[in-house]
Formats: sequence, C-alpha cells, structure tokens
Amino acid sequence: MNENRLSNNMDKSRVKVILFDLDNTLIDTAGAGRVAIQKVCDFLKTALGHEDSISDICQRFAHKLLHESYDPSSGRTIDDVRVDHWQQAIRESEGVDRGIAVAAECYRIWKCTRLQLLTFAPAVRTMLEELRRTHRLLLLTNGESQTQREKVQAIGSAAELFSAVVVGGEHPEEKPAVSIFTYCFRQLGVQPQDCIMVGDNLGTDIQGGFNAGVRATVWVNASGQVPSEGSTRPDYSISTVLDLPGVLADLK
Repeated sequence: MNENRLSNNMDKSRVKVILFDLDNTLIDTAGAGRVAIQKVCDFLKTALGHEDSISDICQRFAHKLLHESYDPSSGRTIDDVRVDHWQQAIRESEGVDRGIAVAAECYRIWKCTRLQLLTFAPAVRTMLEELRRTHRLLLLTNGESQTQREKVQAIGSAAELFSAVVVGGEHPEEKPAVSIFTYCFRQLGVQPQDCIMVGDNLGTDIQGGFNAGVRATVWVNASGQVPSEGSTRPDYSISTVLDLPGVLADLK
C-alpha cells in the first residue's frame, strides 16, 4: 500500500497501534496442545505396552510445563528441560526410569505436532490483513525466546502482518511490566494513548496494558469467564478476536 495513503488512513483513527498477544488470542495454542498430548498418548501405548499410567504421565508433564522455570544461563536448552519433564513424568508415574529415548520421542511428537497446528485461522488472517491497512500491528508475547520464536516462525506470516514482534523472554521483564510496553511504544514511535492491548490473559495482557496506560484493553474471553474479585477489569470483553473491529469502531 502507498505509504502516504496508509499514513492518511491512520491519522483518521484514534487508535494507531494494536498490540496483540499471541497464544490463545490469535492462535489456538491450547487446542494444539490437546491434540499434541493425544499423539503422545498414542505413542506411549506402544512404548510402554499398557495404558494404565498414560493419562497420569501426560497430566504430570502438563503440570511441569505450567510451572516451568527456565534459566538460559544454565547451559541447558529449553528442549533439554522439556525432555526432562517427560522423563520425570514417566518415572514418577511408572516407578521406573524408561530411559531418555522414550522421553525424547514424547517431546519430539508433542513439539512437532503442536507447531504444525499453530496457524492463523483464515478468518483471523483476513482480519489482520484488513486491520493492517489502517493500523500498525505489534505482536507482544510472553515466554522463552526459542519457544516463542518457533511459534512465530510456524505461523509463517508475522513479517508481513506485524510492524514488530516482541518476545518477553528476550527482555529483562515480561508482561505485565511497564518496561516491555514502553519498549514497544518506542519501537513504533507512539504514545500509550495511541495504542490498545488485545489479549486473553487478565493478569498479563489486560493488567499490563492498564499499567502502561494504553487507550483501551480488550480481553478475548472465549470461555465466558467471570473475572475474579480484585482482578483488573478490561475496557472491553469479546468472545473472539474476530469481534475486535467492532471495538475499534466504538473507539473512533
């Protein structure tokens, strides 16, 4: 698009920049994870020769992943850590160590399956292409650098859709810290009031946008969750990110 035309279109809008979370906002990371776990279960039926402990193993892995603590200076990669999650989960559930090979294959299946499924739904991609005509889009995602960059690479179109991609694990602080939002504003040369924050997590996306002073926060609340007492209240709540154009129309 002609740069002058883009600039003129943007000047007409009160919102210049849309900050998007990635996981479970623009892509269905949770859904991809469920399919990936099922693929691992299928493998374990053969590898272990029984089904008794498979559900427990997968639940243990999910728990370890949820509470994961990773130090890049440790000399271990995130892949090493997650293979270890699987090995520990199998050992704890089975009472015996099945060896690194089984754990490594569990991780390979889980990771590859998940990445293969992480893509923009056609309607989401179309929406982003339309929004990019009148706004600058920035992807702001928490998480370990390698893991999140692999997801960004998997979706395949970040460079053409987003003016910048910011990964929390590559900075001293992640969402909801003000510092990473300030970094985003500086990247695009805008003020907080020029921006809105769109995400599915009240504690990181919505609280972070509130802390940083953006014009509005938009909570993607697919499950119809009721905010807990004392949690940050979003300016807007939508059931799907596809409802975002309506919010933008209201903000003009």
